Amino acid sequence: MASNKLSFILSTFILVVYQCVIPLNAQLQVGFYNGVCDFVEIMIKEEVRDAFILDRGVAAGLVRMHFHDCFVRGCDGSVLIDSTPSNQAEKDAPANNPSLRGFEVIDDAKSRLEFLCPGIVSCADILAYAARDSVEITGGPGYDVPAGRRDGRISSSREASANLPSPALGVNQLIQAFANKGLRPDEMVTLSGAHTIGRSHCISFSNRLFNFNTTTTQDPSMDPSYAAQLAQQCPQGSISNPNLVVPMDPSTPTIMDTCYYDNILANRGLFTSDQTLLANPSTANQVIQNAQNPLLWQNKFADAMVRMGQIGVLTGDAGEIRANCRVINN
Repeated sequence: MASNKLSFILSTFILVVYQCVIPLNAQLQVGFYNGVCDFVEIMIKEEVRDAFILDRGVAAGLVRMHFHDCFVRGCDGSVLIDSTPSNQAEKDAPANNPSLRGFEVIDDAKSRLEFLCPGIVSCADILAYAARDSVEITGGPGYDVPAGRRDGRISSSREASANLPSPALGVNQLIQAFANKGLRPDEMVTLSGAHTIGRSHCISFSNRLFNFNTTTTQDPSMDPSYAAQLAQQCPQGSISNPNLVVPMDPSTPTIMDTCYYDNILANRGLFTSDQTLLANPSTANQVIQNAQNPLLWQNKFADAMVRMGQIGVLTGDAGEIRANCRVINN
């Protein structure tokens, strides 16, 4: 009995310590721009809305861009920097090009804000707000975004390739990749739910259809009828065509809902990194919970986005406020 009690206390202590890997950054604040550049959030929301009217897929692009920014050097807007003759930037890494989109939304928001409040609002904060607005406009939860990030001055495609989780990762590799950024396994499963919106290029999952391993051509964990459908959409001879894309959630590709988890339970996860969530009892239980309780997932997703948005942020005198999100200041 005493041993069980001690085990419970130790488990609780470990959980508390693990949850505190990334404490809330005290220098990030909700309403950070109040009084110095009012209407920041309204202007960014307008730009996201206008872009969404023209192309519903841009919302998924902005959410993905925020994620890819935060996992490389932290949430510092470095994913927005253009390559130069002497440096290949993050946005041109294989994991980002051609999959990332929505850069023009950030550009337009920055232009408006620089006109009204020059040198005040960081590109990193604009991206964090735009990701939140993209979640909300597609039916997901609204949430407050603590701001005060400053922009980084370094952007490297090599660092992007080294830090961004591959769609071919197994569950243990995913858990480690997120733990490296201070995020828990349950937050990994929760954030993976963003795959309920958006699209993927065929080459990102084609190995599951045509060249799985030395003994089988097709991934046996994939529903055969779904695999046949994907093989029609992504013929083997043209999988590298950048124009060939499929929705990550065929049923509701522009709605932020829990169909992603339903798809996994039906063996219709598009990526290995999606379907592998069933390979671990703990992450599989999270998938089931999220599928059964959409409101619970929405609340967890909002919390996880806020925590992710604080990875490695630059604040105070660190970094800079870029005048143009694509170019570091001189």
